[in-house]
Amino acid sequence: MVRIQRGKLLAFCLCVMATVFLLITLQVVVELGKFEGKKFKNSHLKDGRAEMEAEPLHLRPFFKRGGLTLNRKRTLAADGFPIMLWWSPLTGENGRLGQCGADACFFTINRTYLHHHRTKAFLFYGTDFSIDSLPLPRKAHHDWALFHEESPKNNYKLFHQPVITLFNYTATFSRHSHLPLTTQYLEGTEVLTSLRYLVPLRSKNHLRKSLAPLVYVQSDCDPPSDRDTYVRELMTYIEVDSYGECLRNKPLPPRLSNPASMDTDGFYRILAQYKFILAFENAVCDDYITEKFWRPLKLGVVPVYYGSPNIADWLPSNRSAILVSAFSHPRELASYIRALDQDDRRYQAYIEWKLKGEISNQRLLTALRERKWGVQDVKQDSHIDAFECMVCSKVWDNIRLQEEGLPPKRWQADVTHLSCPEPTVFAFSPLAPRRRSLREMWIPSFQQSKKEARALSFPVSCP
Repeated sequence: MVRIQRGKLLAFCLCVMATVFLLITLQVVVELGKFEGKKFKNSHLKDGRAEMEAEPLHLRPFFKRGGLTLNRKRTLAADGFPIMLWWSPLTGENGRLGQCGADACFFTINRTYLHHHRTKAFLFYGTDFSIDSLPLPRKAHHDWALFHEESPKNNYKLFHQPVITLFNYTATFSRHSHLPLTTQYLEGTEVLTSLRYLVPLRSKNHLRKSLAPLVYVQSDCDPPSDRDTYVRELMTYIEVDSYGECLRNKPLPPRLSNPASMDTDGFYRILAQYKFILAFENAVCDDYITEKFWRPLKLGVVPVYYGSPNIADWLPSNRSAILVSAFSHPRELASYIRALDQDDRRYQAYIEWKLKGEISNQRLLTALRERKWGVQDVKQDSHIDAFECMVCSKVWDNIRLQEEGLPPKRWQADVTHLSCPEPTVFAFSPLAPRRRSLREMWIPSFQQSKKEARALSFPVSCP
């Protein structure tokens, strides 16, 4: 009897041991399976489709951060963030989570996110925008956003209705843009009213013994505005000191010969000695205003301006610049400048606003106060940061509308967001020698870009 009980006990023990062994073996198999699955996910797959469909590993840490849940408890697509894909790269970042107030978006230049379900917007840098390489077919839920601070000479296609209206959001130099960059070259009112570089009029009159009344500094010759043709004609009626590559007749000191020195203290000191600076833009477009206009005002020199047709809207005061458009011929402009040069009282009237530190233009003051970015200010976002956050916030606005069962708000650019007429050339005298140069390409280039823009037409596909 005792022998039978021992046998049963032994059988029970063997059964328990076998069960434990099976459980351990099963656990090992499961863990090995997990390891192999993890190893497979971390492997560098050669197949582009497999890479795109797999969950991006470098996104996961962002999804687990409690501090970046937008303070909403609810996020897009299983604890994810909307993806903003720079299609024509400007930032050069493979991946970055950007916080925009209460919202956050993932910004990247990695095109493998093209078909990712969280990709909500494509960002384009205008200078590199190409109609031959677009993220097509375009999905109905994809927003397109354009950042373009440059003149049309960088990409004429953008300045035609069929192209500019492709974009939902814009950041351009136009005041009508969703994020206007009109003052992108102006740090603030303080640099306009500063007397740091101001040379007293008495000293300027003395310097006139060796300096011309006008100074011209350009190294981008024969641009679409045809400014060099105008200045060349102006030079036949009044003396102009030209330091740049274009129409140069006076050398800069060797230490300032590098174009990078154009924003140095030494270069500013040279320009500040003059009474007038020829401030000619490379293109004639509404609201396209560069450092060529703001620099003379900073230095206490009167700008003789040619460029934006609506520049009067941006003058610090009614009398702070001489507008070339007010004169029918360079001969008349030269006569007016000579008169100011010889009359201290009349000349002083153009810099009175600076001497008093008074900016009377409310449009300019409001634009500087309300812009959401800064210029050369580490304490403020850049205009690129502001552009990214503008798009991110508008995408999130539509996500919230959809979560509430409401239709998304649709935004679209129009022709006022980039407005530049066809280039023209100056022809002051039929006897003037015909100059074959870069200037001859701008009108054909504009016309060709218009044809290409008209040919750009494609449907938007459903999600």
